[in-house]
Amino acid sequence: MEVSKEKIRYILQSFSDKGENANQVAEIVNGVYGTDTVIANYVQFGFVDSIHAFFDIKDAPHTGRPVIKNVD
Repeated sequence: MEVSKEKIRYILQSFSDKGENANQVAEIVNGVYGTDTVIANYVQFGFVDSIHAFFDIKDAPHTGRPVIKNVD
């Protein structure tokens, strides 16, 4: 089952708000959405960011030079 990054982040944030353990959350998410959907380190990183209010559901805008098509 294909699942978006935003949906996974939303799920992680809801578990973080409940005070769940990162390893258990990784097992739950992988059990529902398939093996290797998230790893425990990613979940822990998300939990730490949500505690410090830097966690955001949406992807941050990418910095750097934009890709320009070569139109002939």
